[in-house]
Amino acid sequence: MTKSASLFTPVLLVSCAIILVSFAIRASFGVFQIPIAEEFGWLRAEFSLAIAIQNLAWGIGQPIFGAVAEKIGDRRAIVIGAVVYALGLVLSANAVTPFAHQAYAWLVGFGIAGTGFGVVLAVVGRAASDENRSMALAMVTAAGSVGQVFGAPTAEWLLGVMSWQSVFLVFAVAIMGMLFLLPMMRAPAMASRAELEESLGEILVKAFRDPSYTLIFVGFFSCGYQLGFITAHFPAFVTEVCGPIMAGSVLHNLGITTTSALGAWAIALIGLANIAGTLAAGWAGARFPKKYLLAGIYTARTVVTGVFILLPMTPMTVIVFSLAMGSLWLATVPLTSGLVAHIYGLRYMGTLFGIIFLSHQIGSFMGIWLGGRMYDAFGSYTAVWWIGVGVGAFSAIVHLPIREKRLEGVVTA
Repeated sequence: MTKSASLFTPVLLVSCAIILVSFAIRASFGVFQIPIAEEFGWLRAEFSLAIAIQNLAWGIGQPIFGAVAEKIGDRRAIVIGAVVYALGLVLSANAVTPFAHQAYAWLVGFGIAGTGFGVVLAVVGRAASDENRSMALAMVTAAGSVGQVFGAPTAEWLLGVMSWQSVFLVFAVAIMGMLFLLPMMRAPAMASRAELEESLGEILVKAFRDPSYTLIFVGFFSCGYQLGFITAHFPAFVTEVCGPIMAGSVLHNLGITTTSALGAWAIALIGLANIAGTLAAGWAGARFPKKYLLAGIYTARTVVTGVFILLPMTPMTVIVFSLAMGSLWLATVPLTSGLVAHIYGLRYMGTLFGIIFLSHQIGSFMGIWLGGRMYDAFGSYTAVWWIGVGVGAFSAIVHLPIREKRLEGVVTA
């Protein structure tokens, strides 16, 4: 099938909108840490575990929804994901026990999987031309960062005018509303059912036997650990340990007068910086070996995080860290998904990247869960930060031996 040379196709624009809404909500859950814990008198680990389970469910659901999309169609998979997402939010709004929040987090996580990268990036990968694919994947990933820019501050603002339960219901309505865009999302046809049944197992066996696939899987763990921990715990961390925001300062004059507001805006700044970082990664991924770019990103994250936790904690260091980490935030996603597409082909990209993404979400689970447990045990997040430094350095190393060439016998389309 001949693909359009145009970059800004309806498939790309709708995909960006879906990821934006899905990730705006996903990125806001850290803002609810303190309000929910204070209302019910819970330990920090209780709601942290719900967010951790949500991320684990997202990872487990990603290859499942990738396979579902390849069997029944992308749009149907997204509809199922949106309904499950909204249902999880509605049930969570009425939950009054830690167990209930943790149980409904499975629904929210599966909903994110059905409206997230695994399904949507596979659609965009097939719809884009070879010359535009790296940048198209980067643009959809960057749309997730746009959602992050608005998600946490919007949640913080809504919490000022309504209860957290009502905010969850508003988010459920937003998720369902994006389904009106789906008729515009028409990607190239999948392989036939017979072809899927004949060769999906074969490509999975080839991938699992390939050491490079294992290295990509292992390397993506630290990305999830770092992003999960920061998304879930950074707003609370900033609220509790950051120095006061002085009257007359730049931040104060911009309306950021409390550390609570700074925590929410820090998440937004990470998302804002990541728009540029992810687009730059997409541009570079079409010109340089992706494995070396990924190793460089993980090395930079390690250095940025190490310097941040060694410096005195002030509003300015929070802002600088947010911008620096943001430029590296989701830059790994278009490079990792593009690497999977390059080595193993496009036909089963949704399933293959979904399996890789499970490693990312296992990392997210560990980062979020350890954050809550270690905070309750030691009263600080210091140990969790240093673990993040260590796994980041490990990921930088494991990407270097990857063989970045098409796997023999793989169908390219």
